[in-house]
Amino acid sequence: MLFKNKNSSNINDDQLALIEYAQARIKSKKKLFYHFSFFIVGSITFLLANLVFDYKSDLALLEYQWSYWICSLWLIIFIFHLFNVYVTNKFIGKKWEKEQLKKLIELQQIRISELKAELEKEARIIAESELYSNKSPKSTVTLIAAASENNVIGKDNKLIWHLSDDLKHFKDLTKGHFVIMGRKTFESMPKALPNRTNIVITRKLDYQAKNAIVVNSLEQALQHAKGDTQPFIIGGGEIYKLAIENADRIELTRVHTSIEGDAFFPEINPVRWKEVSSEKRFKDDKNEYDFTFYRYNKNK
Repeated sequence: MLFKNKNSSNINDDQLALIEYAQARIKSKKKLFYHFSFFIVGSITFLLANLVFDYKSDLALLEYQWSYWICSLWLIIFIFHLFNVYVTNKFIGKKWEKEQLKKLIELQQIRISELKAELEKEARIIAESELYSNKSPKSTVTLIAAASENNVIGKDNKLIWHLSDDLKHFKDLTKGHFVIMGRKTFESMPKALPNRTNIVITRKLDYQAKNAIVVNSLEQALQHAKGDTQPFIIGGGEIYKLAIENADRIELTRVHTSIEGDAFFPEINPVRWKEVSSEKRFKDDKNEYDFTFYRYNKNK
């Protein structure tokens, strides 16, 4: 099989030329054999025809000259053909074919070795790149929350509204990612969030949380989540305040109502943050308030 790429076009051309040349020489040998066979049969036929149709008793040579002239001219043509095959164009025998095949195999082996070396080099570069990416990935630390017009996010460690579309929005965004939260937020849930890696921040050194990683600071939490391209910080109020300076993005559901509560989302400074998208939703049987999905990116 011939390899095709921009670096091996010259080798392929040489190989193709050798193969075509070998095929042409084999054909020329066959033609020479056929020519010889026709020459013998034809000469005998002409001579016999001359004898049969122009027979004379004295058998003088000149009286049969038309057949001799044809045979002589044909013999000259055959000798030229023979010379052309064996001398002008060197005849390809079994030995020559084996030598050329050996050369082709050697060229292919050299090219295969070069390709293997190139592939191994590329594999090393990719492996090193992936290793580096795993060590220091570019993460988009994201705060995700639902807050009222007066920035209330909860009361008595409980949700204060039911917004079905917001819950689905939260699930779709955070699925497969790390979710970082405070102890109280974790304890307000019936269990660790499925299909996500839960990290709980607490000052309690002996705290244990089922199906969650327990850390004692935001820095430790972000260190655990460094392999994630977009770790999410999901509350509560104190964790949001600590994390907003380190965050790169805010996914905020603004609930269009003012309500009393004891947990708050920090003010979004328009100098530090830029609104990049918004999508308004209206109250219905599954959502008890009008609300808008906002996305903010931190200004560079």
